[in-house]
Amino acid sequence: VQLQASGGGLVQTGGSRRLSCASSGRTFSNYVMGWFRRAPGKEREFVATISRGGSIRYYSDSVKGRFTISRENAKNTVYLQLNSLKPEDTAVYYCAASGPAVTGEVRRHDYEYKYWGQGTLVTVSS
Repeated sequence: VQLQASGGGLVQTGGSRRLSCASSGRTFSNYVMGWFRRAPGKEREFVATISRGGSIRYYSDSVKGRFTISRENAKNTVYLQLNSLKPEDTAVYYCAASGPAVTGEVRRHDYEYKYWGQGTLVTVSS
């Protein structure tokens, strides 16, 4: 499985951005998907996760109410909509796939993910 993240760039405080992550292979719908980020000088942190069918989503407290994770299994793609961006959201954003998972499952820890994309940089200017 290969994951290709895109959509990063420079955005002003309060602005929006949509990240995409396209997956190769034919088993995308079997995977829990997640987004993580690594800010400059900090460790990678969890951002959001979505279940196989998309009905269950979970967010970190720092992005809840501002970011939305979604997926289109027919397109093997997961999205992260970033709204009301703040300078502290500046980071490299990574998408990740869990490997085979059960219905209704979500995962919040990076060690629970098997496949990782290369990351896409979002820079929020103040």
